[in-house]
Amino acid sequence: MTPDMNQSIPQDAAGDSPMTQSQADAVKLKARNVKVFYGEKQALFDVNLDIKANEVTSLIGPSGCGKSTFLRSLNRMNDTIDICRVEGEISLDGQDIYDKAIDVVHLRARVGMVFQKPNPFPKTIFDNVAYGPRIHGLTDSKSELDGIVQTALEKAGLWNEVKDRLDQPGTGLSGGQQQRLCIARAVAVSPEVILMDEPCSALDPIATAKIEELIDELRENFTIVIVTHSMQQAARVSQRTAFFHLGYLVEEDDTEKMFTNPTDERTQGYITGRFG
Repeated sequence: MTPDMNQSIPQDAAGDSPMTQSQADAVKLKARNVKVFYGEKQALFDVNLDIKANEVTSLIGPSGCGKSTFLRSLNRMNDTIDICRVEGEISLDGQDIYDKAIDVVHLRARVGMVFQKPNPFPKTIFDNVAYGPRIHGLTDSKSELDGIVQTALEKAGLWNEVKDRLDQPGTGLSGGQQQRLCIARAVAVSPEVILMDEPCSALDPIATAKIEELIDELRENFTIVIVTHSMQQAARVSQRTAFFHLGYLVEEDDTEKMFTNPTDERTQGYITGRFG
């Protein structure tokens, strides 16, 4: 029986119970022969990639290599671009996310996204986090919503810093705090996957270190895919790394192996700084 994108999510999949070993080894997202076009220009060529549950997968490569285009294909963010066309198959738990029957809003609740630049809503800290649970109808109870907001802020490592000022604007936080608020906002709807598009590129080193530590904690409950320009960051936070170049997935492997003994000479050239 094919999973239904509108079915409620079991608690272990939603990120509230420890995963068994077989679940941890499972492929969460699968891309097969994925091609992406912007009008007549082809941006991705026949990408095949398995993303395992409860791992951090880093996507690396030079600017314009297709890594962010691929990331945005994983929750259909490219749908917002009129001239964009996606071919091939991307499946979440075995179901093609580009099937016409898929509810895209529900898909994006299951596959959340954190963007390059912190983008809190012009609302209070509380309402930033409560927004998703409200629009998805996750609760009608004020006390339950309070609990969801607190749990999300705790998972984002922000609760102790903001618990006494939840009624203040989210835009008044520091850049690093704003990015953690955006992570809390994504976590609040109990996604299964969190996509991060260069989440630290606008942050200082101290804020970056906090986000990296948070990513390592979050992978216990979520599958994470991160685009990064920093190979050092990829080495620190991810279990697997995929290298993109000129729209092609060149190589994907265990992160340590990728950085110490890559198979493809293009990967070797990129990680040693010969190009990129």
